[in-house]
Amino acid sequence: MNRFLSGTRSTSAPAASFASILLFALLASGCATTNPTADGRSSAGSAPESGASKPAPTMSADRQAILSMVGEFGVTFAFDETVPLVNGYEPRDATRSGAAEAVILVEDDGDRIVLQHLLLVGDSVVKHWRQDWTYEADARFEFTDDQTWRLVPLSEEQTAGAWTQCVYEVSDAPRYCGTGKWNHRYGNATWTSDRTWRPLPRREYTTRDDYTAMNVENRHTITPTGWTHEQDNSKVVRVDGRTEDVLVREFGFNHYMRTDRTDFGPVYAYWDDTAGYWARVRGIWNRMLANGGVVLETDVDGMPIIEGLFDLADAARDDAPIAEDRIEAVFDAYVVPLDARLAGE
Repeated sequence: MNRFLSGTRSTSAPAASFASILLFALLASGCATTNPTADGRSSAGSAPESGASKPAPTMSADRQAILSMVGEFGVTFAFDETVPLVNGYEPRDATRSGAAEAVILVEDDGDRIVLQHLLLVGDSVVKHWRQDWTYEADARFEFTDDQTWRLVPLSEEQTAGAWTQCVYEVSDAPRYCGTGKWNHRYGNATWTSDRTWRPLPRREYTTRDDYTAMNVENRHTITPTGWTHEQDNSKVVRVDGRTEDVLVREFGFNHYMRTDRTDFGPVYAYWDDTAGYWARVRGIWNRMLANGGVVLETDVDGMPIIEGLFDLADAARDDAPIAEDRIEAVFDAYVVPLDARLAGE
């Protein structure tokens, strides 16, 4: 199995209001250290004193930077279209939003680290995005277009000393990957990806249909108060894997600031109840991606998959046994192996 997919170790709102709370939460969301405990929770760590010694820029320092994203945060999300690239294009209004979000350590195998984000919306919890980090990965999935992701090999030249970050939807469906090295030279660890493709974000595909993909460079920086995620986005009309137009550039800035003012107890209760279930879901996605890729037979929002898997998570919270065939039924209905699609099945 490919190294970036290996390993499967290890809120929900009431059913009647699930869709509305999920949609609200996801639209709202669009070197300091924390101290992850054994269950992945973060103690209220503070930034190291300015006189503290800095680790050498090694894999150990890279790991510490990634683990520093674990914790409890108040998050702000900002997106600004900056450079119109086609005649007559009028930049859209800037967007601003915020959320309370916990980041939990799910897996740490040394050269592979899995972090799960969970949103707190009032007293409800919504499983949010996931980020997997693999050191010197030999493959990654890439978004092509039209709800399709393909597994592609990475050369040793691309990955020597580098980490590949892969990002997943709330349902653990794939979104995008990027590969790059951590830079520790200037006192704050920063990771910068290569440019890769990704589907439209939820904040966009719910309101517009004038482009089909984003070409993105991502940058993560560990700061004295938490961490940041910067995005250099180009909004592209892409058809059958070819670029037809680049409409505009956009700058995204997500700022994760550690907080001790929010009770994240419901988040940890949700994850205690559902972690085993979601590990099984990840395992199915990983097997399908490792076999070459997937095609999602849903609209771009992927809601049938999200609702099907979240309904089962709610059942798991109620201590109902979740048979494997109930999970696989969601995949059978909406997820097609890429090789089967190419074969015309």
